[in-house]
Amino acid sequence: MRWECQGVSVDDGALPGLQRIGFVRTVRTPQFEGITFHEVLCKSALNKVPNAAMLPFRYTVNGYRGCSHACRYCFARPTHEYLDLGCGTDFDTQIVVKTNVAEVLRRELRRASWQRETVALGTNTDPYQRAEGRYELMPGIIGALADSGTPFSILTKGTLLRRDLPLITEAASKVDVSVAVSLAVGDPELHKDVEPGTPSPQARLGLISAIRDAGLGCHVMVAPVLPRLTDSVEHLDALLAQIAEAGATGVTVLGLHLRGSTRGWFMAWLAKSHPEVVGEYRELYRRGAYLPSDYKKMLHDRATPLVAKYGLAPGRRSFRAAQAPAAPPPAEMLTLF
Repeated sequence: MRWECQGVSVDDGALPGLQRIGFVRTVRTPQFEGITFHEVLCKSALNKVPNAAMLPFRYTVNGYRGCSHACRYCFARPTHEYLDLGCGTDFDTQIVVKTNVAEVLRRELRRASWQRETVALGTNTDPYQRAEGRYELMPGIIGALADSGTPFSILTKGTLLRRDLPLITEAASKVDVSVAVSLAVGDPELHKDVEPGTPSPQARLGLISAIRDAGLGCHVMVAPVLPRLTDSVEHLDALLAQIAEAGATGVTVLGLHLRGSTRGWFMAWLAKSHPEVVGEYRELYRRGAYLPSDYKKMLHDRATPLVAKYGLAPGRRSFRAAQAPAAPPPAEMLTLF
């Protein structure tokens, strides 16, 4: 594959407007065995999300493409195909790094046309994946957003966020900041198999506590819930109990969706690790990428009393700073979907 002057003619929805990857060099290092970094110079840092009417944000920043977390179900896998890379192992090990992203972002935020809308970090690949330990893009991104008066959100599975807690706390004194941790698999063995490159569930529970100890709110995305693997009352009850004990201010519970080539990659893993449920998955997803309405209702009815049991604020995460658990909305407004 040629990286020099590689053009991207297809808009992947996660990095809209990116027309060209300015390749600089490929890096391999013993500290990151099995991972190859492709350093590029980006022309744009702010990405306007198309068809964002259903989202609480219209702009994102992604410093990386590909993710060493290697989650079998990651919806962003197909984006690697636009670089002539595979959605499977390549996505997990061939990481594109926009080394100048903070500099470009600062320039874009200085434009008179910028309206200081909320910017979401962690919507495509994790900003605190292992690569961040080497490249340290996030301090510059956070600083640029805070200095420009731009509110932002962070979603991560990476405990490396601890490093930046003082910076995030300082930013929260200037702008609205939302911090969320993704944690949907409480079983240690299943975690190692389905999310092999991520910090352990216990490590992420510790991260939730550290975020709260820093005086910040912490929402938890219990997503994706995997049918027949993590959707039992027992699993959800145990996981939500731990999340509440760690100090989370709210949760969102969402089921698995399988779009594009992610579906084939996930189903291949499922056939190897849990062949007994393959037939049920084929039935559940026979009509497309999303779970049928009856399953969604079942999961909602199962999770709602557990969320209430542990005093967690239900529903979609807030994109404003939270210093304490929010009061639950009226009963008729409760929703996990």
